[in-house]
Parts: sequence; C-alpha cells; structure tokens
Amino acid sequence: QVQLVESGGGLVQAGGSLSLSCAVSVRTFSMYGMGWFRQAPGKEREFVAAVTRSGGTMRYADSVKGRFTISRDNTKNTVYLQMNSLKPEDTAVYYCAGGAVMITTRQSGYPYWGQGTQVTVSS
Repeated sequence: QVQLVESGGGLVQAGGSLSLSCAVSVRTFSMYGMGWFRQAPGKEREFVAAVTRSGGTMRYADSVKGRFTISRDNTKNTVYLQMNSLKPEDTAVYYCAGGAVMITTRQSGYPYWGQGTQVTVSS
C-alpha cells in the first residue's frame, strides 16, 4: 500500500516562508511524477506544482510561479515544496500527490494522495 505523509505546514505571516515535505512509502518512487495541490476553504482543489520522476522538469501554477519551488530527493523518497513570499491567499490545505506516469497538472493523473497539511498565512 502506497502512503504519502505530508509535514511542515503551519502558521506564518505574510511575506514569510514555509517548507513542506512529503515522504512516500514505495520502492518505485523514482519512477513516477509527483505534485502538490491545495484546497482553500470553500474552493475546489487546485494544482500548485509538479515535478518529473528525475526532478529535471517542474511545472507551476501561475499564482505561485517565482515564489514556490518543487523538488525531490529520490534517495529519500521525498518531495518538497519550498514556499516563499507567502500571501494570505496561499492559505489552504496542501496535498501531496504521486504516481503520475508523466508530469501533469490534472488531479486525475495522480492515483495516490496524502492526507494534507494546513498552511495558514496571516496578513
């Protein structure tokens, strides 16, 4: 059974930074693309960032481009999301997603999901 466990969420002031981690319990971690999504209160879950299995190609939502960085360490079966210059509108539950055959922004492309971690940005 594949498990994705996010960590690193919390409360931060606007302009601050947070780093999220997602540990994945699967031997074939390096074979699949990974992504981050988020869901704000009263809104649908949306794409944030994605990375290819090698870590060589990343894709970002326009709303986070230049502020967020996705990366992965295949030796640790972990994917990261570094979030800088945070804004109140970044407040959401952030979900790690995995198992993508190719890099994708679509939720349907990821068969495995974590439970989510809350990120709250105060103004």
